[in-house]
Amino acid sequence: MLRFIIRILGNAVALYVAFLIVPGFLVSGSWEQYLIAGLILALLNMLVRPVLKVISFPLILLTLGLFTFIINILMLWILDYLVSFVAIESLIALIWTTIIVSIVNLFFSMIAKTV
Repeated sequence: MLRFIIRILGNAVALYVAFLIVPGFLVSGSWEQYLIAGLILALLNMLVRPVLKVISFPLILLTLGLFTFIINILMLWILDYLVSFVAIESLIALIWTTIIVSIVNLFFSMIAKTV
């Protein structure tokens, strides 16, 4: 349970960092919206992402794992679709947001492994 909370907080921080750095990625509201978006992204990564990875396993093998980046892009796109206070204005903003969220979540996953 603590790891899931760390994952939610990691997603919220990652979305905030992406908001600060990436033009075209907007989250309207306060810290509550970041936590809600972090929760929804954590649930998407827990429930939808494994199914997509199983379905696209041949593509992941063919691209030597690079197709997982496309799956991460899809997770953020679904978040943008589901949540009204998150807006991604362009494909470039979506790609850069995915890169930043992946890097920040890598840091938080290292913290979660020590807990």
